[in-house]
Parts: sequence; structure tokens; C-alpha cells
Amino acid sequence: MATPPSVELRVLSYNVRSLRDDRRLVARIVRWCAADVVLLQEAPRFLLPKTQAAWLARACGLHVVGGGAAATGPLILATLGVKVLETRNVLLPRTPGYHQRGIALARLQVDGVRFAVGSTHLSLDGDERRRQADLVLTHLADLGEEHRILAGDMNEHPGHPAWDHLAARLDDAYAAAPWGREFTSPHRNPWRRIDGIFVSSEIEVVRCGVPDAFTDAEYEAATDHRPVLAVLRLPAG
Repeated sequence: MATPPSVELRVLSYNVRSLRDDRRLVARIVRWCAADVVLLQEAPRFLLPKTQAAWLARACGLHVVGGGAAATGPLILATLGVKVLETRNVLLPRTPGYHQRGIALARLQVDGVRFAVGSTHLSLDGDERRRQADLVLTHLADLGEEHRILAGDMNEHPGHPAWDHLAARLDDAYAAAPWGREFTSPHRNPWRRIDGIFVSSEIEVVRCGVPDAFTDAEYEAATDHRPVLAVLRLPAG
């Protein structure tokens, strides 16, 4: 039986801590991952955010799709081979005393296959985080695409309410096809997986995890999170 046609897509999720550490090393890590779509968190949003986003995109050989300061940090980058159909920046309801959170959204197309992506960074407060998890799923679904990819810093790990709510509605890519290293935080001796990529059920996860290509010292110098790289297959029919 012939294998149904599909499009392979590389997706990277990475919290870059406002490029406050070794930004050139961040760019080198992103370039090595060779992702088609890069979903960042904590992109610079106070000091010349558009200029810094443009610098990072150029340094990574990518272009800015959307997000950044308008989404309070989540930023979407992509290769020139990714067609941008639509972008949205959504601010999530904020609990007084906590940071404003948002989600950067886009409808994209590669080789004729359309899909929706979202990059987000959930709250430090557990109750707010659980509510935000439901909202980001709703906003991602509102883009109207069957194929959906959500990535971000969820500020909690599997077995907790917000993460498990996301994993009940979308597939946890690392759990589906673990590869490389698992843990993403803290940056020294990481022991938690709080950064993740989630995909709709018809998307095949080929592999997902923290690449082994860099040393602990390099990851620690770049930012305070480890990157998560997923190789996905999206049905073409």
C-alpha cells in the first residue's frame, strides 16, 4: 500500500529570555535546528523590540512572521519557503499583580498544505495558567485550520492541570516520539519539561526533544531554557 502524501515540517520552540544572554549563541542554536517555523517566547519587548526581532531573524536566516511586543513576547519566525496567510496577536486576560500574557498566531502554508501555529507563554499563577490554556486552544482553533501546532513555555510540566488540559486536546509531541533530551528548565541541571510542542492528532510526530548538538555550558550561556525541536509530517491530502 502506498504511503499517503505528506509534508515534513521542522518546528522549534525556544524561550530566549529577551536576548539578555549570549544572543549570537541563541542564533547559532536556532540556525543549527534548521526549523521551518520558529516559535519563540520572551522575545525583546521593551527596548527597540522590532529592531531586535529583525536582528534575530537575520542572524538565523529567517524572517519575522508576527508577534513580539504586540503579543507580549511570543514571536514567530519562518523561512522564506513558508507562506504567511494571516497573523494575529492576542492579549490574554490578566490577573492583577501578574504579567500580561499573550499568544502570537499565524495561518501558514508549505507546499500547498495549510496549518495554524501559536506561540505562547503561560502565567506563573496556577489558576490563571489553567484558564489561559483553554483560551490559547480556543484562539488557535479560531484560525479555522485542521492542522494545528501550539508551542511555548507553559511554566509547568506534565501531570499538572494546564499542561494536561493542553495534552488532552492536542498531542504532546515529546511524549509521542521522544528524541534527544527531555528537560528544558532550569538552565543548569534541568529537571523539568515546562517547554513543549503540541499538535493536532492527524499530524505525525517523527521526533521531538532537546537537541544533543550543544553542550550544557553552551545552552546555559545562551538563555535560561533549552530549545525543543520537533520534526512533523502533515497530511497533504
